[in-house]
Amino acid sequence: MRREITAEAFESEAVPHLDDLFRTAVRLVAERAEAEDLVQEVYLQAWKSFDRYEPGTNCRAWLYKILFHKLNHQRRKNSHGRWVQADDALLADTVACVPPVPHDLTDEEVVAALDGLQSGFREVVLLADVEEFSYKEIAGVLGIPIGTVMSRLSRGRRQLREALAGVAGQYGVKGAVRSESLSATA
Repeated sequence: MRREITAEAFESEAVPHLDDLFRTAVRLVAERAEAEDLVQEVYLQAWKSFDRYEPGTNCRAWLYKILFHKLNHQRRKNSHGRWVQADDALLADTVACVPPVPHDLTDEEVVAALDGLQSGFREVVLLADVEEFSYKEIAGVLGIPIGTVMSRLSRGRRQLREALAGVAGQYGVKGAVRSESLSATA
């Protein structure tokens, strides 16, 4: 039995998350026009399948799942099937404790460092640290195991620390770990 959907119900559940989805899409595809198209496709798909959305559940996570499904479909289509699978040992390589990056960094420098991450790491870092999804929600949105989420998040954060520590060092911030010294010990 299909439940009746209304424009008002869709607007109240889905539209409030439009800005968050767009901001994430811009970070993921790096072109504003492409991000606009992607978000438009997400909302079109969400409207078409809104009868399967369960009211009272996390609509934001549901929309992000559609976003990443569309993004992955787009990437597969554009890459002509040339996906590289990450090595499990490489994913398991994590750092227990790394000194924090100083707070004297500009937003532009943080965004540039985030944009420099590989897409798999950038996606997880964005969802965890910017959009504040739980590990379980991220795993559901991306369709990957929680262990992979934790590993990618750890490695993505480490890469961000390395990139941002180098920038902080250029500002003369003492104690900033230079990216060259971290990669030499890794």
